[in-house]
Amino acid sequence: MKTVAVYSTKGGVGKTTAAVNLAWEASRECRVLLWDLDPQGASTYVLNVKARVKGGVDSLIRGKTEMDAAIRSTAYPNLDVLPADETYRRLELALDAAKKSTQRFAKMLESVSDHYDVVILDCPPGASLVATNALHAADLAVVPLVPSPLSLRSLVQVNEIIEVSDRPPKVFAFLSMVDRRKLVHRSAAELLPREHPQVIDIVVPATVVIERMGAERAPIGAYAPGSEAARVFAQLWDYVRSSSKVKRGSL
Repeated sequence: MKTVAVYSTKGGVGKTTAAVNLAWEASRECRVLLWDLDPQGASTYVLNVKARVKGGVDSLIRGKTEMDAAIRSTAYPNLDVLPADETYRRLELALDAAKKSTQRFAKMLESVSDHYDVVILDCPPGASLVATNALHAADLAVVPLVPSPLSLRSLVQVNEIIEVSDRPPKVFAFLSMVDRRKLVHRSAAELLPREHPQVIDIVVPATVVIERMGAERAPIGAYAPGSEAARVFAQLWDYVRSSSKVKRGSL
């Protein structure tokens, strides 16, 4: 089982969009679990899963609620969700109280390692114990960057967090929410992949197709399979799969 953390220290950069669409693309050939770690529960909402964790996040972290009892299926074959509910606001405190608090996610995921080929972690923004846990558990960290002059700062911050990890994941970034009508966006899309090895040459456009995810409550490939956005997320999954060495056709 390979674990992929979609993470940035900055909010509003398209993490949930990337997590949901990567999970959907992966589920076309692998058994996938998407763990929604954000108290806002956007991934849970988009995939139309009930936002309720039996016993709350405290019970889940302490091991009183088994992970497989909290996992929910979705309308899409091979794609399950561990939802977030309002108790995830206490996730940081629950982790702080747990033994080996920086390694708790990795330990918990061991219990489902025989059931899934890929786990996608939809991480909340910020540098926190939740982020430390997610990055410790991850084989690969995927960092969305908005095309702004300060965009690289969030990538630098992610690298600073993993530098002190005893199990650092591979890290790469991609540009998200790119409007090619804007000069600064076009410049970022051209220059950043050329000048920074961790920034790959895959660009997610700013488009109404992506904005419709909340209304459609579905991954882009399910309601707009012929769109540029769907094509880009398929390319992004191909890159993630090869980078994390997920076997094609694990089903």
